[in-house]
Amino acid sequence: MAAPLEAEFVRRVQAGSPEERKAVFGEIYESLRERTFALCFHLTGNSADAEDAFQEAFLAVYRGLRGFQGLSKLSTWVYRIAIRAAFRVKSRRRTSPRLPPSPMTVASAADSVIRNEETKKLSRVLAALSADHRVILSLFALQGLSHHEVAEILGIPVGTVWSRVHLARKSLASALEKSRDGGP
Repeated sequence: MAAPLEAEFVRRVQAGSPEERKAVFGEIYESLRERTFALCFHLTGNSADAEDAFQEAFLAVYRGLRGFQGLSKLSTWVYRIAIRAAFRVKSRRRTSPRLPPSPMTVASAADSVIRNEETKKLSRVLAALSADHRVILSLFALQGLSHHEVAEILGIPVGTVWSRVHLARKSLASALEKSRDGGP
């Protein structure tokens, strides 16, 4: 979401009527829903929990929109809310059912089986990482945010983001290697 557009959203929310706030919320929802759901999915590890976290996050966004001051980027604010919602949902379900991600269109049935197995393996490996590593990898590698954006979302120094990304990648590589060798 571009900075001028975010500034316009803030202006419209603060000066607008309830109908205008609803319209702005709709625009925010449309512009951030896919990335926010993906973030929730990567943090919770399954579609059902991701959907719960996603709905909880956008309900909180709707309720808090009038109080948003624009001190951070709007997307940063939404992602912070989504991260907290994902961890709340995950903590409520100690044993979350693992559902496969949405089916992908592939050229052949054999490709589909191979990709499905690889996706399941990667989901298991990601779920085994620490919460800090999942958050960092989700924001940086999967969402494609910059080190500065991740630092702003998490409220940590940029240098800390660099080191956590490095450690998370090492942890992921180690977990993938163990899974190739037949480990958990």
